[in-house]
Amino acid sequence: MFENPQQLIEQAKTAYQDEDYPRAAEFFKTAQDRYAAAGDHASAAEMANNRSVALLKAGDAKGALQSVEGTDEIFARAGDIKKQAMALANKAAALEGLKKISEALQLYEQSSDLLKQIGENELRAYVLKSISAIQLRQGKQFEAVASMQASLDNKPNPGIQDRFVKRLIQWVYKLLGR
Repeated sequence: MFENPQQLIEQAKTAYQDEDYPRAAEFFKTAQDRYAAAGDHASAAEMANNRSVALLKAGDAKGALQSVEGTDEIFARAGDIKKQAMALANKAAALEGLKKISEALQLYEQSSDLLKQIGENELRAYVLKSISAIQLRQGKQFEAVASMQASLDNKPNPGIQDRFVKRLIQWVYKLLGR
């Protein structure tokens, strides 16, 4: 029905916006296959990452992990650090969905390091929030607070809630004498 990968991507985005995540994943998979058949491995890897996000939203963490597997390496070989970092974060999210928290934390940290390296502060803020949430679940409150503060420090335009949380963290640090 849709031969052009761009048409498939538009259909996938529409399905995703309509919260029809399994359908979006199918369209992303078809686009991935078309790009792979054409020898465009970077675009195929990008579609695999998009599919992973859709599968995770659909509640299929195992499928999400399978979809994203190896894509970070494709982006690394292509020299696309931003997409490599995003692929690591997507893989971490899938692992988190599978309750493999320690593995997820390691990948989130790798992603954060790469994003810091290229100055992608807004994306890094999102990854740092994920790190903070895991640290909090692991009982590492101080590390979680530090990660959250780093997340807020990396947001270029923090909203009212973010500014409030940042002030609250600073107040806690003052109380602790840090």
